[in-house]
Amino acid sequence: MAREFSRTRRIAQQLQQELAQVLQRDIKDPRIGMVTVNDVEVSRDLSYAKVFVTFFEEDSKLVEEKLEALTTASGYVRSLVAGRMKLRVMPELRFVYDASLVEGMRMSNLVTRIIHDDEAKQQKHNGKDKTDTADSEGEE
Repeated sequence: MAREFSRTRRIAQQLQQELAQVLQRDIKDPRIGMVTVNDVEVSRDLSYAKVFVTFFEEDSKLVEEKLEALTTASGYVRSLVAGRMKLRVMPELRFVYDASLVEGMRMSNLVTRIIHDDEAKQQKHNGKDKTDTADSEGEE
């Protein structure tokens, strides 16, 4: 049993690499554009593969259109990948949008903005303290 799972994991990793290359080099559909294959999960019987992809688009309508274009091309993509991999059964590809990368970038930008705001407040506060101490020294 344990060996079976490691085989599916190895197949998923190879499938991820091959899909990334095929989508980058061989698919010329302008609707798809730049796509990143984040992960692949293969079913135990190797009949299905869930392909997690990311597009660098934040508009949900554009993301949906790109995902639909990928789904439409999945048969062609599957045949290209099947030519590169030596499997008895090539899994059926199901593309799923993975928002984790975009969400991570959004969170990183929020943290960076908060740090800059905090530094600006700190500098403003330190500058105010220096003028207050200079005023109090002048009064003595």
